[in-house]
Amino acid sequence: MSLTRTTLCCALVLGAAAWAGAGRAEALELQVISAGAMRSIVTELAAAFEKETGHTVKLTFGTVGVIKAKLAEATPVDVVIMSDEAMKDMTRQGAVVEGSWTAIGRTGIGVAVREGAPKPDIGSPEALKQTLLSTKSLVYVDPAQGGTSGIHFAGVLQKLGIADAVKSKTTLVPGGYPAELVARGDVELVVHQISEIIPVKGVTLVGPLPKELQKTTVYAAGVTVGSASRPTSGAFVAFLARPDFKPKLAAAGLDYKE
Repeated sequence: MSLTRTTLCCALVLGAAAWAGAGRAEALELQVISAGAMRSIVTELAAAFEKETGHTVKLTFGTVGVIKAKLAEATPVDVVIMSDEAMKDMTRQGAVVEGSWTAIGRTGIGVAVREGAPKPDIGSPEALKQTLLSTKSLVYVDPAQGGTSGIHFAGVLQKLGIADAVKSKTTLVPGGYPAELVARGDVELVVHQISEIIPVKGVTLVGPLPKELQKTTVYAAGVTVGSASRPTSGAFVAFLARPDFKPKLAAAGLDYKE
Protein backbone atom coordinates (compact mmCIF):
# COMPACT_ATOMS: atom_id res chain seq x y z
CA MET A 1 0.00 0.00 0.00
CA SER A 2 1.36 3.42 -0.90
CA LEU A 3 2.00 6.11 1.66
CA THR A 4 -0.80 8.17 0.18
CA ARG A 5 -3.32 5.34 0.49
CA THR A 6 -2.13 4.54 4.02
CA THR A 7 -2.51 8.15 5.03
CA LEU A 8 -5.98 8.28 3.50
CA CYS A 9 -7.13 5.13 5.30
CA CYS A 10 -5.85 6.45 8.62
CA ALA A 11 -7.60 9.74 8.03
CA LEU A 12 -10.89 7.93 7.36
CA VAL A 13 -10.58 5.82 10.49
CA LEU A 14 -9.69 8.80 12.64
CA GLY A 15 -12.48 10.81 11.05
CA ALA A 16 -15.04 8.09 11.78
CA ALA A 17 -13.85 7.85 15.36
CA ALA A 18 -14.05 11.62 15.76
CA TRP A 19 -17.59 11.62 14.30
CA ALA A 20 -18.70 8.88 16.69
CA GLY A 21 -17.18 10.73 19.61
CA ALA A 22 -18.86 13.93 18.56
CA GLY A 23 -22.20 12.09 18.23
CA ARG A 24 -21.98 10.90 21.80
CA ALA A 25 -20.81 14.31 23.02
CA GLU A 26 -23.81 15.88 21.33
CA ALA A 27 -26.35 13.38 22.62
CA LEU A 28 -29.69 15.09 23.02
CA GLU A 29 -32.78 14.66 25.16
CA LEU A 30 -35.90 14.50 23.02
CA GLN A 31 -39.16 15.67 24.54
CA VAL A 32 -41.87 13.34 23.27
CA ILE A 33 -45.55 13.51 24.09
CA SER A 34 -47.73 10.60 23.06
CA ALA A 35 -51.34 9.53 23.09
CA GLY A 36 -51.99 6.84 25.67
CA ALA A 37 -52.97 4.31 23.02
CA MET A 38 -49.29 4.11 22.00
CA ARG A 39 -47.88 4.10 25.52
CA SER A 40 -46.79 0.48 25.74
CA ILE A 41 -44.99 0.24 22.41
CA VAL A 42 -43.52 3.76 22.50
CA THR A 43 -42.00 3.12 25.92
CA GLU A 44 -40.34 -0.04 24.63
CA LEU A 45 -39.10 1.46 21.37
CA ALA A 46 -37.85 4.65 23.00
CA ALA A 47 -35.57 2.54 25.20
CA ALA A 48 -34.27 0.77 22.08
CA PHE A 49 -33.67 4.13 20.37
CA GLU A 50 -31.70 5.37 23.36
CA LYS A 51 -29.52 2.27 23.34
CA GLU A 52 -28.85 2.52 19.60
CA THR A 53 -28.17 6.26 19.35
CA GLY A 54 -27.03 7.51 22.74
CA HIS A 55 -29.81 10.10 22.78
CA THR A 56 -32.37 10.08 25.58
CA VAL A 57 -36.13 10.27 25.22
CA LYS A 58 -38.33 11.87 27.84
CA LEU A 59 -41.86 10.56 27.44
CA THR A 60 -45.09 12.19 28.50
CA PHE A 61 -48.51 10.67 27.87
CA GLY A 62 -51.95 12.19 27.60
CA THR A 63 -55.14 12.24 25.61
CA VAL A 64 -55.14 13.76 22.14
CA GLY A 65 -56.98 16.72 23.64
CA VAL A 66 -54.19 17.27 26.16
CA ILE A 67 -51.52 16.99 23.46
CA LYS A 68 -53.24 19.57 21.25
CA ALA A 69 -53.56 21.91 24.22
CA LYS A 70 -49.83 21.62 25.00
CA LEU A 71 -48.95 22.38 21.40
CA ALA A 72 -51.22 25.41 21.49
CA GLU A 73 -49.44 26.57 24.66
CA ALA A 74 -46.05 26.19 22.91
CA THR A 75 -44.89 23.63 25.48
CA PRO A 76 -41.34 22.48 24.53
CA VAL A 77 -41.95 19.30 22.54
CA ASP A 78 -39.83 17.67 19.83
CA VAL A 79 -42.04 14.79 18.70
CA VAL A 80 -45.77 14.21 19.01
CA ILE A 81 -47.58 10.90 18.63
CA MET A 82 -51.33 11.11 18.17
CA SER A 83 -54.16 10.23 15.83
CA ASP A 84 -53.61 11.03 12.17
CA GLU A 85 -56.72 13.23 12.27
CA ALA A 86 -55.19 15.33 15.05
CA MET A 87 -51.84 15.33 13.23
CA LYS A 88 -53.46 16.79 10.11
CA ASP A 89 -55.17 19.41 12.23
CA MET A 90 -51.95 20.39 14.02
CA THR A 91 -50.07 20.51 10.71
CA ARG A 92 -52.67 22.90 9.31
CA GLN A 93 -52.29 25.05 12.42
CA GLY A 94 -48.52 25.18 12.00
CA ALA A 95 -47.58 23.16 15.08
CA VAL A 96 -46.26 20.07 13.23
CA VAL A 97 -43.77 20.19 10.37
CA GLU A 98 -45.44 19.49 7.03
CA GLY A 99 -44.29 16.13 5.63
CA SER A 100 -42.53 15.11 8.85
CA TRP A 101 -45.07 12.64 10.16
CA THR A 102 -45.80 9.05 9.36
CA ALA A 103 -48.35 6.43 10.47
CA ILE A 104 -47.10 3.98 13.08
CA GLY A 105 -50.03 1.74 14.05
CA ARG A 106 -53.79 1.41 14.17
CA THR A 107 -56.15 0.19 16.85
CA GLY A 108 -59.84 -0.22 17.54
CA ILE A 109 -62.01 0.16 20.63
CA GLY A 110 -62.66 -2.95 22.67
CA VAL A 111 -64.44 -4.29 25.73
CA ALA A 112 -62.74 -6.11 28.60
CA VAL A 113 -63.71 -7.79 31.86
CA ARG A 114 -61.75 -9.08 34.83
CA GLU A 115 -59.68 -12.17 34.15
CA GLY A 116 -61.75 -15.28 34.92
CA ALA A 117 -65.10 -13.51 34.58
CA PRO A 118 -67.62 -14.75 31.98
CA LYS A 119 -67.29 -13.02 28.62
CA PRO A 120 -70.46 -11.09 27.80
CA ASP A 121 -72.01 -11.04 24.34
CA ILE A 122 -70.97 -7.94 22.38
CA GLY A 123 -71.26 -9.45 18.91
CA SER A 124 -73.92 -7.06 17.65
CA PRO A 125 -75.16 -3.57 18.57
CA GLU A 126 -78.20 -5.05 20.31
CA ALA A 127 -76.09 -7.58 22.22
CA LEU A 128 -73.70 -4.82 23.32
CA LYS A 129 -76.65 -2.71 24.41
CA GLN A 130 -78.03 -5.49 26.60
CA THR A 131 -74.57 -6.18 28.06
CA LEU A 132 -74.11 -2.53 28.99
CA LEU A 133 -77.56 -2.38 30.56
CA SER A 134 -77.00 -5.54 32.59
CA THR A 135 -73.44 -4.88 33.78
CA LYS A 136 -73.15 -3.66 37.34
CA SER A 137 -70.55 -1.01 36.54
CA LEU A 138 -68.41 0.25 33.69
CA VAL A 139 -65.52 2.63 33.11
CA TYR A 140 -64.23 4.62 30.15
CA VAL A 141 -62.21 7.78 29.52
CA ASP A 142 -63.97 11.06 30.24
CA PRO A 143 -64.92 12.60 26.85
CA ALA A 144 -64.20 16.05 28.30
CA GLN A 145 -60.50 15.15 28.38
CA GLY A 146 -60.37 14.86 24.59
CA GLY A 147 -59.57 11.14 24.53
CA THR A 148 -60.42 9.38 21.26
CA SER A 149 -62.13 6.37 22.83
CA GLY A 150 -64.04 8.39 25.41
CA ILE A 151 -65.51 10.77 22.85
CA HIS A 152 -66.46 7.93 20.54
CA PHE A 153 -67.97 5.68 23.21
CA ALA A 154 -70.07 8.52 24.61
CA GLY A 155 -71.50 8.79 21.10
CA VAL A 156 -72.10 5.02 21.01
CA LEU A 157 -74.13 5.23 24.22
CA GLN A 158 -76.22 8.01 22.69
CA LYS A 159 -76.69 6.01 19.49
CA LEU A 160 -77.84 2.97 21.49
CA GLY A 161 -80.19 5.21 23.48
CA ILE A 162 -78.84 4.17 26.88
CA ALA A 163 -76.62 7.09 27.91
CA ASP A 164 -78.94 8.10 30.77
CA ALA A 165 -79.64 4.49 31.79
CA VAL A 166 -75.97 3.68 32.45
CA LYS A 167 -74.86 7.08 33.78
CA SER A 168 -75.26 6.23 37.47
CA LYS A 169 -73.07 3.14 37.23
CA THR A 170 -70.37 4.70 35.05
CA THR A 171 -66.94 5.79 36.21
CA LEU A 172 -65.13 8.35 34.07
CA VAL A 173 -61.34 8.64 34.27
CA PRO A 174 -59.10 11.38 32.83
CA GLY A 175 -56.86 8.94 30.96
CA GLY A 176 -54.26 6.28 31.71
CA TYR A 177 -55.33 2.65 31.84
CA PRO A 178 -58.96 2.47 33.06
CA ALA A 179 -58.75 -1.32 32.65
CA GLU A 180 -56.74 -1.30 35.89
CA LEU A 181 -59.98 -0.57 37.76
CA VAL A 182 -61.41 -3.77 36.30
CA ALA A 183 -58.28 -5.74 37.19
CA ARG A 184 -58.64 -4.58 40.82
CA GLY A 185 -62.30 -5.57 40.88
CA ASP A 186 -63.52 -2.00 41.40
CA VAL A 187 -65.46 -1.98 38.12
CA GLU A 188 -66.98 -4.83 36.12
CA LEU A 189 -66.42 -3.74 32.51
CA VAL A 190 -64.16 -1.35 30.58
CA VAL A 191 -64.47 0.13 27.09
CA HIS A 192 -61.21 1.52 25.75
CA GLN A 193 -58.65 1.36 22.97
CA ILE A 194 -57.55 -2.25 22.51
CA SER A 195 -53.90 -1.22 22.68
CA GLU A 196 -54.55 0.17 26.17
CA ILE A 197 -56.35 -2.94 27.36
CA ILE A 198 -53.76 -5.53 26.29
CA PRO A 199 -50.92 -4.22 28.55
CA VAL A 200 -53.06 -4.49 31.69
CA LYS A 201 -52.62 -7.73 33.61
CA GLY A 202 -55.69 -9.21 35.23
CA VAL A 203 -58.18 -8.37 32.50
CA THR A 204 -59.46 -10.30 29.50
CA LEU A 205 -60.22 -8.66 26.18
CA VAL A 206 -63.73 -9.75 25.20
CA GLY A 207 -63.35 -8.32 21.71
CA PRO A 208 -63.80 -5.18 19.62
CA LEU A 209 -66.99 -3.17 19.42
CA PRO A 210 -69.38 -4.36 16.71
CA LYS A 211 -68.35 -3.16 13.28
CA GLU A 212 -71.35 -0.82 13.06
CA LEU A 213 -70.19 0.96 16.22
CA GLN A 214 -66.42 0.69 15.84
CA LYS A 215 -63.90 3.45 15.40
CA THR A 216 -60.49 2.54 14.01
CA THR A 217 -57.79 5.06 14.81
CA VAL A 218 -54.47 5.40 13.02
CA TYR A 219 -51.69 6.78 15.21
CA ALA A 220 -48.80 8.73 13.73
CA ALA A 221 -45.56 10.33 14.90
CA GLY A 222 -44.34 13.71 13.70
CA VAL A 223 -41.81 16.46 14.35
CA THR A 224 -43.02 19.70 15.92
CA VAL A 225 -42.21 23.09 14.45
CA GLY A 226 -40.68 24.04 17.78
CA SER A 227 -38.35 21.05 17.98
CA ALA A 228 -34.88 21.96 19.23
CA SER A 229 -33.35 19.38 16.86
CA ARG A 230 -35.47 18.47 13.86
CA PRO A 231 -32.92 15.99 12.41
CA THR A 232 -32.78 13.97 15.64
CA SER A 233 -36.53 14.20 16.07
CA GLY A 234 -36.97 12.99 12.50
CA ALA A 235 -34.62 10.11 13.19
CA PHE A 236 -36.80 9.05 16.12
CA VAL A 237 -39.93 9.18 13.97
CA ALA A 238 -38.21 7.05 11.33
CA PHE A 239 -37.06 4.62 14.02
CA LEU A 240 -40.62 4.09 15.26
CA ALA A 241 -41.76 3.37 11.70
CA ARG A 242 -39.21 0.64 10.97
CA PRO A 243 -40.85 -2.34 9.24
CA ASP A 244 -39.13 -4.86 11.53
CA PHE A 245 -41.11 -3.49 14.49
CA LYS A 246 -44.44 -4.58 12.98
CA PRO A 247 -44.58 -7.82 15.04
CA LYS A 248 -44.17 -5.76 18.21
CA LEU A 249 -46.96 -3.44 17.11
CA ALA A 250 -49.20 -6.43 16.42
CA ALA A 251 -48.52 -7.86 19.87
CA ALA A 252 -49.40 -4.48 21.39
CA GLY A 253 -52.79 -4.40 19.65
CA LEU A 254 -51.73 -1.83 17.06
CA ASP A 255 -52.46 -3.68 13.83
CA TYR A 256 -56.25 -3.67 14.11
CA LYS A 257 -58.13 -4.91 11.07
CA GLU A 258 -61.90 -4.96 10.79
